[in-house]
Amino acid sequence: MSHSEGRVTEMVFLALRRIIRAIDLRSHFLATRYGLTGPQLIVLEELSSHDGITVGQLTRAIHLSQATVTGILDRLAKRGLISRQRNLQDKRRVHVWLTDEGKRLVADAPPLLQEEFTEQFGELEEWEQTQILSALQRVVSMMDVKRIDAMPIPTTAPVGATPGRTKAFPNQRPQNGSGESARDEPAELPGGTAQEA
Repeated sequence: MSHSEGRVTEMVFLALRRIIRAIDLRSHFLATRYGLTGPQLIVLEELSSHDGITVGQLTRAIHLSQATVTGILDRLAKRGLISRQRNLQDKRRVHVWLTDEGKRLVADAPPLLQEEFTEQFGELEEWEQTQILSALQRVVSMMDVKRIDAMPIPTTAPVGATPGRTKAFPNQRPQNGSGESARDEPAELPGGTAQEA
């Protein structure tokens, strides 16, 4: 590898680290202000697009492992945000849908990514959006991370978070200052940053 190639590779790595840092900061914001983790919000938003969906369909739609999704659903069910029912014809299939409280939360929830990014990305031409998406998908392919849970928002607890100061939605009782303790399958991000649901 030439010096110039090595420099470009280093710049790519630094860009990825900055993206990861920005996403992590957004995660802290979601957890401390809304009592939600990124993966929980992803699940809720996906459920809002369906009038009932099986756990298997949900798992495939958001690219998370079934064990991770099950853990997230357990937490959301305890907060009264979702309902689950086993299929009477096939006991292996469990259907999930949002409760009224879950629908209200999704309607009030902020975007997963920073508002500035969402706004600027929306202003791009369609070909520019597609070009960015294609480049990012190529990076994912090159890094061979297809087997890793696709959790866009890391959910590590904010440093120094104080229990009781979380601004949660009404009727929500986060267990600690980060929203909830989540101990599902951590996924490894580039550079060794772990994330949980």
